[in-house]
Amino acid sequence: MRHWGQTPFSPHASLILLGALWVAAAGAPHGQARPRARGLGVPFDGTPGPLNAITDVAGVTVGHATIISGDGPLVVGKGPVRTGVTAVLPRGRDTLQKPSFGAWFSLNGNGEMTGTTWVEESGFLEGPVLITNTHSVGVARDAAIAWRLEAGPPDPSGFWWALPVVAETWDGYLNDINGMHVKPEHVFRALDEAAGGRVAEGSVGGGTGMVCYGFKGGIGTASRRLGPKDGGYTVGVLLQANFGLRRHLMVAGVPVGKEIAENDARDGAGAGAGGAETGSVIVVVATDAPLLPHQLKRLARRVSLGLARTGAMSGNGSGDIFVAFSTANPGAFAAPGLAKVEMVSNEDISPLFDATALATEEAVVNALVASDTMTGVNSRRVIGLPHDRLREVLRKYNRLVNPAS
Repeated sequence: MRHWGQTPFSPHASLILLGALWVAAAGAPHGQARPRARGLGVPFDGTPGPLNAITDVAGVTVGHATIISGDGPLVVGKGPVRTGVTAVLPRGRDTLQKPSFGAWFSLNGNGEMTGTTWVEESGFLEGPVLITNTHSVGVARDAAIAWRLEAGPPDPSGFWWALPVVAETWDGYLNDINGMHVKPEHVFRALDEAAGGRVAEGSVGGGTGMVCYGFKGGIGTASRRLGPKDGGYTVGVLLQANFGLRRHLMVAGVPVGKEIAENDARDGAGAGAGGAETGSVIVVVATDAPLLPHQLKRLARRVSLGLARTGAMSGNGSGDIFVAFSTANPGAFAAPGLAKVEMVSNEDISPLFDATALATEEAVVNALVASDTMTGVNSRRVIGLPHDRLREVLRKYNRLVNPAS
């Protein structure tokens, strides 16, 4: 039996490692990490946590399995492969034994997030959240159940069962999506190797093959920490960005998409008839504020406002689905008997709404900034958001922080 933290040898292991090395090295001279949006001088409102990531919420861990192989013409079943899996565990190793209050919200439902009917009914998120490509939801769900059976004892109610939460966005413009390259061992790796600390962004995990606003998209994260008078709580966001039309892109209130209009991959990757939006975004919101499920649904709705700050319109063909959870009230999922919980008053909840919207906005821009140019199936090329051009546009509109740098 495979125990938590052990990663068995896999014939795909070198493939995953190759992907991780490729992402780390892309566009980063001398092994340095790519800058984040703030490092380029993009101004944002609100105060981030120390990592400016979902892992600023204590206990939250994130893992990726990145699969990159092959070049040239598409051969279904062989590649090129540009895909993966991302896992978010609300309480790290305690996730399965201490379910969290949770809720979900669909801004537009042309997408998939499994397990949400039970989240809605019970008010609890009882395991990790997995994000992958559209045609790998099934294997990720089944692998999550297998992992759950091997990772520990029955849940606190004594049952061996699971309704995993698995979400998707479509990476078929760059990836052999019908080749079914995500395997159970990739899901196991993302779950087993999930950790706190800095979170890899851009073309990693489930975000490997994604396109956002016609630029290379992928995984992005950010956080906001409230001041003492508002409770000192933290809100963290992680998202998989595969949405948006170039002409709509706004960064810090600046029409970046109109200013950098060339090399728009969305002309062939996510724009429907008449140029309509057909992309998707999955967003995970974590907080340490003691919120009940109905309050977490209110938080999840505010993701929509953060996306709108970047220009999102959520068209008919877009799958925009969000899940939120709280790491407070660890004893809420109790054995039969009385469970005592705390909650933030509705009169004091608005700063958490603000934090959610602002962290979502920054997470989108972080995903764009972190994602380097990628070539995939049939030699299709999606450029990364050019950092120098972004700075030029922000400077033009007097929005660049430290414009002399």
